[in-house]
Amino acid sequence: MNRDSMLAQLDENKTWDILIIGGGATGLGAAVDAASRGFSTLLIEADDFAKGTSSRSTKLIHGGVRYLEQGNLKLVREALKERGRLLKNAPSVTHKLGFIIPTYSFGQKLFYGTGLKIYDMLAQKLSFGKIKFLSNKTIQNISPAINQEKLKGGIVYYDGQFDDARLAINLAHTAARHGAVLLNYCEAQSLLKKKTKPTDKYPKVYGIVAHDYLSDKTFEIRSKTVINATGVFADDIIQMDNKDAEDIITPSQGIHLVVDKKFFPGDHAFVIPKTDDKRVLFAVPWHNKVILGTTDTEMDSITDEPVPLQEEINYILQHANRYLNTNITINDVTSMFAGLRPLVKTKGVTNTSMLSRDHVIIVSLSDLITITGGKWTTYRKMAEDAVNNAIFIAKFKFIHPVTKTLQIQSSAFDAIDYNEPIEKIYSKENIKQFIEEEMATCVEDILARRTRLLFLDAKLAMKTAPYIAATIAEILKKDDDWIRNEIENFILLAKNYLP
Repeated sequence: MNRDSMLAQLDENKTWDILIIGGGATGLGAAVDAASRGFSTLLIEADDFAKGTSSRSTKLIHGGVRYLEQGNLKLVREALKERGRLLKNAPSVTHKLGFIIPTYSFGQKLFYGTGLKIYDMLAQKLSFGKIKFLSNKTIQNISPAINQEKLKGGIVYYDGQFDDARLAINLAHTAARHGAVLLNYCEAQSLLKKKTKPTDKYPKVYGIVAHDYLSDKTFEIRSKTVINATGVFADDIIQMDNKDAEDIITPSQGIHLVVDKKFFPGDHAFVIPKTDDKRVLFAVPWHNKVILGTTDTEMDSITDEPVPLQEEINYILQHANRYLNTNITINDVTSMFAGLRPLVKTKGVTNTSMLSRDHVIIVSLSDLITITGGKWTTYRKMAEDAVNNAIFIAKFKFIHPVTKTLQIQSSAFDAIDYNEPIEKIYSKENIKQFIEEEMATCVEDILARRTRLLFLDAKLAMKTAPYIAATIAEILKKDDDWIRNEIENFILLAKNYLP
């Protein structure tokens, strides 16, 4: 997956079958789905692949225990099926993980036990294992950081865990393997529209004008269908199509704090089932650290780099310290990150935590297909639905999807051990591979998404940045000014990942 090779395939004389705007989970999934069905497929992403929400998740592949309590059985059943498929199709970046829910009364044990049995039953043959009831002593042995005060045992159930940004890169590889062309740092600037036949009442979208930032070239790209898979930025493309269109997205911010494993030793995750605002809070082991999160804060504006709010940081620390016997302070946080959920507006619902996590497909009068909402776990089904709509719009011959059982390409970088010396992880050979085979172009691409150092230890990432910048410059033949700008830009960015 070489960027120069991809760019060379951007032939302005070609008309693509399916053009996808957006290189996050849904867009990349759609590229895999479309290309594996045999359609000529092009995906463009204005920034890096998975730059936004798709690299900032809680790192869980799950059905959603909370959605079960809300009565959304359809979403839970679908997500559990997709969870099982994903762990089979992408074993290099996913695995099963045990989750402990504490109980403080017989009533709680009965309530959570019944709910989790239903959760497991909904998974059917894709179940990860039956729930188990735990004594205080067992909890103390397997998860010693859980506060035993007033504890009456607990329950362990099983869900999935993954590395979101690595999965995104693997999806890009898989799409490319099936013939898709993908370009990061290439932005859709406008839509191409015209009446394609005399009977058309409205002009139809037949492509885009795109600008490639790295080559500083602008292209007219023609396509029989266009899919808008830009997540929280979906309204921007919708209003590019129709300037009077109303916003459909309510952005909701979720933040995560990362701390050392000493604060939560063991191999199990921990679920706080009821916070003060009735959300679920997790403590999840990940890459030799622990992720604490998340929040659900409605935001007025959308940005490429959302920043955790102080009240969100306090909220997570307060609840973690209430249920754990360790005292985690702001000074213990090695990294923190925020993501924006693309929740779809629902009439009469004002609390973002109650907005549906289902995905929505909208086809405009110009035949622009927009897919938004949803979550990482259901990305494959979302992609399938989007491509099915594209087939209908373009009147293509229907070809059945194959992604339910399609193996997602793996990489040696999926198994990076962050306990290894930095110079081994970021050898010149590895950095060259990130650039030439995974389309990394800058320090941030490598430290945030090809590897996850920025999300694990922001200070260490800042210390490593000068070496990464110098090595990239040597490979790409960049000058000292480029190195200096890269370091400055990364340090400025990384400061947002520190309290």
